[in-house]
Amino acid sequence: MHMPAAKPESWVRVRPEGLFVEPGGFFIDPVRRVERALVTHGHGDHARPGNRRVLATPETLAIMRLRYGDDSGALQPLAYGEPIEIGGVRVTLVPAGHVLGSAQAVLEWQGSRVVVSGDYKRRPDPTCAPFELVRCDVFVTEATFALPVFRHPPDAEEIAKVLHMQALFPERSMLIGVYALGKCQRVIALLRRAGWDRPIYIHGPLAAMCGLYEELGVKLGELRLATEATKDELKGQIVLSPPAAGTDRWTRRLPDPIQAVASGWMRVRQRARQRGVELPLVISDHADWDELLQTVREVEADEVWVTHGREEALMHAAALMGRKARALALVGYEDEEEG
Repeated sequence: MHMPAAKPESWVRVRPEGLFVEPGGFFIDPVRRVERALVTHGHGDHARPGNRRVLATPETLAIMRLRYGDDSGALQPLAYGEPIEIGGVRVTLVPAGHVLGSAQAVLEWQGSRVVVSGDYKRRPDPTCAPFELVRCDVFVTEATFALPVFRHPPDAEEIAKVLHMQALFPERSMLIGVYALGKCQRVIALLRRAGWDRPIYIHGPLAAMCGLYEELGVKLGELRLATEATKDELKGQIVLSPPAAGTDRWTRRLPDPIQAVASGWMRVRQRARQRGVELPLVISDHADWDELLQTVREVEADEVWVTHGREEALMHAAALMGRKARALALVGYEDEEEG
């Protein structure tokens, strides 16, 4: 006799610690310390220290080791496309296209398939594997930029603005605020692709992650520490720093810097103005509105579960496509800085 497939909500549940896969006894991106965690990627709101055992891609584990050292937990690497069984649940990691090592968790149990996408983007990125589409019964998605106002322009257009501004003002330096993991290395790679072959200057806190990317095979070209350069040397140069460090004392060594920030949030002009950003660069590591809708359509899931972000707009759009939609209302995931 053919057994009906297990209802997804009967085995994947929201608990205070995060999304819990009950038959496997593990949490996905838990926000509190747990016994077993599957981590989708290395950003601090998804990969937290203190879990006892952690399953993730080798790249994500390397990022966690760099950031947390011995507090990373007992680490078990799982390469893309290699299935493993945990408590009868078949788990496979596939690329999410968000940052280096980012993964979607494909969970299969008793004839039911749930894909937990973590954070993801659909457009090509020279620093990480591209998003891989997996058809499923339930698609668990973020909604960081789930409003029609968020339509990200082509990356090349935004990078062209940087090079145009640099050519217009060769006596000034260009200071671009970038998140340390993913955005920094992607902006460097995009600049290289656009033909910028000169050294790129970085603020100290970005150096370790750039070094790890190089170790993991992502070539970034010549990088120099901005704090070791003279004011004269930094004329006409491109300098990267964490967004929050863009107004710190160290920036006094920069000759009349043009303030830029690379983030999907730069689509909101008021936000750019409030932060004193002269050159907003709409470069995001998340899917935009059109890409979110495209993904919901293409995975062909009967149900869409929304983890965090602008849930209502995405749920409404999914319902118009004939999908059942629900908000998981998971707390603890913040995308304000690393958009």
